[in-house]
Amino acid sequence: MRRSRAAWVAVVLAGTALGTATVAADAAPVTDASGTVRTAPTRVCPTGWGSLDKTRAAGTTTPVKDVRTGRHACFDRFVVDVPGARAADLGHRVRYVDRLHQDGSGRPIAVGGGAVLEVRVAAPGYRPETGAATYPGRVGRPLPGVDLAGYRAFRDTRFAGSFEGETQFGLGVRARLPFRVLVQDGRVVVDVAHSWGRLI
Repeated sequence: MRRSRAAWVAVVLAGTALGTATVAADAAPVTDASGTVRTAPTRVCPTGWGSLDKTRAAGTTTPVKDVRTGRHACFDRFVVDVPGARAADLGHRVRYVDRLHQDGSGRPIAVGGGAVLEVRVAAPGYRPETGAATYPGRVGRPLPGVDLAGYRAFRDTRFAGSFEGETQFGLGVRARLPFRVLVQDGRVVVDVAHSWGRLI
């Protein structure tokens, strides 16, 4: 009886050790705000977005007002705000390019990073009736109010201008990574994944 009890305890302890090893293998160290290193489980990130061009045919005269970015667990987010525009009217073309060229002039615009994502939104960066700018970006310069410190995918931004009802941006990313485009009322959203793999 003692021998079988001892064998049972050994099996339980071995199982516990294996469970601990599995948790450790499925976990990544994370440093919290106090500097303490903790173990947090890895996340399963979405896949299947791909890196090919993503286009939607539509257009609006409602002007672009702002661009903002955000950091998420699996991706970095780039948002072009077009307040008042319906999702059905917001066209776009998002694609990787060898080099960003300004519409109209053809002027090349340098964008930092391992790859350049061109983001075009079919909405003007000005009021069509007056020509007055509604977005404060300057051609060839980083986007105002956008700070990419700490981002995993994004490296740089550039404003390429607004021409014939389309507004154009350059987004420098770490490498040619998968991305998706979401269209909602008042905004076009571009999410760039941190990696091609499932785990982060």
